[in-house]
Amino acid sequence: MSVASTAGAYKQASAATRWTQLVSVIVCMVMIANLQYAWTFFTTPMQEAHKTWTFDFLSWHFDALAAIQLAFTIFIALETWLTPIEGWIVDRLGPHNGPRLMVAAGGVFVGAGWLINSYAETIGMLYLGAVIGGIGGGAVYATAVGHAVKWFPDRRGLAVGLTAAGYGMGSALSVLPIQYVIANYGYQAAFFWFALLQGVVVFVLAWFLRGPEAGEVPQIAAAKVVIQSTKSYSPGQMLSSPVFWLLYIMFVMVSGSGLMLTAQLKPIAHDFGVDKVMLLGIATISLAGIVDNVANGGARPLFGWVSDNIGREYTMAIAFTLGAIAYWLLEGFGTVPWAFVAFAALVFLTWGEIFSLFPSTCTDSFGPKFATVNFGLLYTAKGTSAVFVPIANLIGNWQTVFVVSTIMNVVVVVLALFVLRPLRQRMIAKG
Repeated sequence: MSVASTAGAYKQASAATRWTQLVSVIVCMVMIANLQYAWTFFTTPMQEAHKTWTFDFLSWHFDALAAIQLAFTIFIALETWLTPIEGWIVDRLGPHNGPRLMVAAGGVFVGAGWLINSYAETIGMLYLGAVIGGIGGGAVYATAVGHAVKWFPDRRGLAVGLTAAGYGMGSALSVLPIQYVIANYGYQAAFFWFALLQGVVVFVLAWFLRGPEAGEVPQIAAAKVVIQSTKSYSPGQMLSSPVFWLLYIMFVMVSGSGLMLTAQLKPIAHDFGVDKVMLLGIATISLAGIVDNVANGGARPLFGWVSDNIGREYTMAIAFTLGAIAYWLLEGFGTVPWAFVAFAALVFLTWGEIFSLFPSTCTDSFGPKFATVNFGLLYTAKGTSAVFVPIANLIGNWQTVFVVSTIMNVVVVVLALFVLRPLRQRMIAKG
């Protein structure tokens, strides 16, 4: 066989391997999506079943709903704040063992978290389930995103977008099944059976994963419009960079606005008086749950692809401007059923892309060598932003929440265009 034909065969095998690895982590992300995006369907049944789950902290009173939503905050915190450690372990164990061992462990924890929820008779036990599930979800999420940026340096935005889409869109398939199980067998049964399904699938797929070896991925530079470093920064070097902390602040602001809606979608629909109104033969809240998850998931590869072609910051400006408009429209017209579905979907469409844009921007800025742990450090911003969820409950006025969200999105647009882009240009020019 000639050298040319050998090279051609190698390229074909490498392409097949890359896409097999990407599809595997996408399916894993689909399996953990319910931990966050189906949560809103469990809150009301749990509140009705456990009205005594209340407590006071300083001058704040947490009623049953607020106490239950604190479990969501704990989940998000553990899902994000431990990802630097999980990412460091993946990179430390190497490309062969790191991804598979971390995702396998994540599958066990994901299943265990919801199993604990299914048996929880105290708020403390529910919080324990949130801790376990958060650890598992973060292990899978951080590894999957790190996998995508390493296997696809030539199409980083698209690859990360597709991976994140599995998380954002995955629960769209289970919105109706979960609500059916809750309505007919109780929320405990839904936690139990979906725990088994999700945990087992992730655990099995983990053993097919491996990272790229030297020379297995194409060394193709991104389009010139994408500001991309040729140097890999260690976690310590990254943490000393102003670019990282600016990205962190921007991530917190946009993520916080989206999480307030994600966790509170059903209570908001109820307070707006549209949750049980029928649209297209289905309750408004159910239709919104399906459409929102599709919009959330679809935004990630869409805006990832756009950012590969026009640049990360310009894509952020487009997305977050639309996001500000979406919150403003939801605040003004959300009491109309069709408007609630449409404008909530627009919020999800313009929020979900942060999970493709920020990982891509992070690796573009700080290089691929430490991509998993570096993204893990940035991803803790999502955990920080989770404090907005119980605060939204304490505010108690959804119109005020949406106005604040509008303002935060506008601020991030300004930061992306006039601070982040020139700052990254100067950093990369210095090398």
